[in-house]
Amino acid sequence: MLSKLFPRVKEKSLEETVQSRDAFIYLNRAMWGLGWTEANEKRWKNFYYMWTMFTSLIFLILLPMSMVTEYVQNFRNFSAGEFLSSLEISVNMYGCSFKSAFIIMGFTKFKEAKKILDKLDKSCQRDEEKVGVRRYVAWGNLCFMIYQILFSFFVVVNGAGFMIMGRHAWRMYLPFINTDKHFFFTNFVEWFLMGSVVLMEQCTDVSALTYILLGRCHITLLKERLTRLRIDPDKSEEEHCMELNKCIQDHRLILDYFNVLRPVFSKTIFIQFLLIGIVLGLSMIYIQFFATFWMGIINLVFMFDVCLETFPFCYVCNLIIDDCQELADSLFQSNWMSADRRYKSTLIYFLHNLQQPIALTAGGVFPICMQTNLSMVKLAFSVVTVIKQFNLAEKFQ
Repeated sequence: MLSKLFPRVKEKSLEETVQSRDAFIYLNRAMWGLGWTEANEKRWKNFYYMWTMFTSLIFLILLPMSMVTEYVQNFRNFSAGEFLSSLEISVNMYGCSFKSAFIIMGFTKFKEAKKILDKLDKSCQRDEEKVGVRRYVAWGNLCFMIYQILFSFFVVVNGAGFMIMGRHAWRMYLPFINTDKHFFFTNFVEWFLMGSVVLMEQCTDVSALTYILLGRCHITLLKERLTRLRIDPDKSEEEHCMELNKCIQDHRLILDYFNVLRPVFSKTIFIQFLLIGIVLGLSMIYIQFFATFWMGIINLVFMFDVCLETFPFCYVCNLIIDDCQELADSLFQSNWMSADRRYKSTLIYFLHNLQQPIALTAGGVFPICMQTNLSMVKLAFSVVTVIKQFNLAEKFQ
């Protein structure tokens, strides 16, 4: 059903032309709508630049400020549960603003990374390699749609639930509008604004995951090429050396690919690591002490979406570390024993480089891996434990 509405999520056949950059089609459309890319035609460049400034001003600056303004204006009208429910959204919203700003500034890096992917695609000559590229391209577009469904589900359910109860879901400050007199209008305005923020959050998270997925795609393809070195008896030593040098060039391109993306995702994941413990901690406190059954269900959906912002990315980073080790093993286990001296000396140099894993860090501080992600999640449980020990929740009820 999903593939009929969004055909890019389905793996294409070999008869169709597919590039690695096709994995970003749905992502690029969303980012273009937010004003994060560039105009399709030069004549619309200035108008698109104005649209970028407008969306950045509204969604990255004014909207987070409206949440704080509402706390200042109507703090006495908040119950403890409403304040916690709003605060967790507000904290995540500020984090989203910073992450989105880094993604916007990293647009030139993304263009450079796609050019490197185009070069890597030229090495995919075998049908098995082309099928691998098509599979990862489909996964990249599928990730966008899965995130779209899960993130939008929270916005729809949360907004509809509070509207049925006669309350505002996110308590945003809307100047010159009486929220009580124009209840349904202001609810729909909040719904639209929050949907835009969630779309921004989705673009920042999916871009990191999709780009890292395509990087792993070409690592696995390179691993398969290494296992095929010197297995064709009809090729000369000169041709075998050319194949080995081509693998070295592909590995250099993969390293360049990750080096181009490293500064962008290092900042965005660093912010998310800082947020995940705080946001999940606030959500768990709200669920345990203040939430009703249905509000608890909605908050669990929110917590699941927050975990999606780091867990898949960290998981793929772990896989890449393992893949790098397998690259070295594949080269060492290839048929090099009967090769000439020049081939062996080149292989030793290449093997030394392959033994250095591709590791990403968040802000140059935390290694991006599952262990770091779980450590940040444990922080949420520590916050809840402190609240319980000091009975702070009962004092606010």
